[in-house]
Amino acid sequence: MAVPRLRDESVFVRLVRGASIKAAMGDGVPTAIEELERIDLVVCGTVAVNRDGVRAGKGGGYSDLELALLIEAGLVDAATAIVTTVHPLQLLDEELPETEHDFRVDWIVTPDKVVAIGAARRPPGILWDHLDEEKIAAIPVLERLHKIRTSR
Repeated sequence: MAVPRLRDESVFVRLVRGASIKAAMGDGVPTAIEELERIDLVVCGTVAVNRDGVRAGKGGGYSDLELALLIEAGLVDAATAIVTTVHPLQLLDEELPETEHDFRVDWIVTPDKVVAIGAARRPPGILWDHLDEEKIAAIPVLERLHKIRTSR
């Protein structure tokens, strides 16, 4: 799972036990992107999602950045399933705002049903022109990758 707000250079935590953030941060193993293997399944948090797989999170864009980092590293691709779990009231029939850096989920799971989404949508990786200098500076792994990218 990702470190909250991507605040550490080892931006992910390899889970040892438990699903709570406290257990993961306490017992999990800090893991850099370079230490990860290909990912088959992403389970993402969602505030609301529609039947096209367009999701809204808390508004910080961290889920989109987490996925973009994994895509950029070649660890997530079109074969990786992206799933969210929601209460039925969070599954909407209306349109939700969506930008180029947003991803869509492939599956929506509620306590009563599983909704398969037809067309997957993934960003191509990190969309640097969507990030300002403040955001890049606040996330160590982005700052490192940006320095590498701009020194070429």
